[in-house]
Amino acid sequence: MNTRGTIDRPLTHDPQKQAPMTSSTSEPNGSATTAFPTNGAHRARQNRTREMQLIPEALARAHMEERLREAHATRQATHVIVARRMQRRAERVSMRARRALAMAVMQ
Repeated sequence: MNTRGTIDRPLTHDPQKQAPMTSSTSEPNGSATTAFPTNGAHRARQNRTREMQLIPEALARAHMEERLREAHATRQATHVIVARRMQRRAERVSMRARRALAMAVMQ
């Protein structure tokens, strides 16, 4: 692939290997023409802007998923606690019934 670097994504980050920032002698000072084509730079900048706009959405989605996981774990823990409480209550009722039966048989 023989693509040139763009403003947003230069071929190299080494300043010595990048294109010089000098204007040619045929152009007046402050000319709007560029020495290198920047067709891809606009597209890259648009993509970057779109990605930057989607970052908060991705963070919010991750935050929401984490909150859902926490809620699910809390719900499971609550169910376990309630189940143990009901089991102890059932055991106490069972012991009372046994005692009552034993008292009835002894009389």
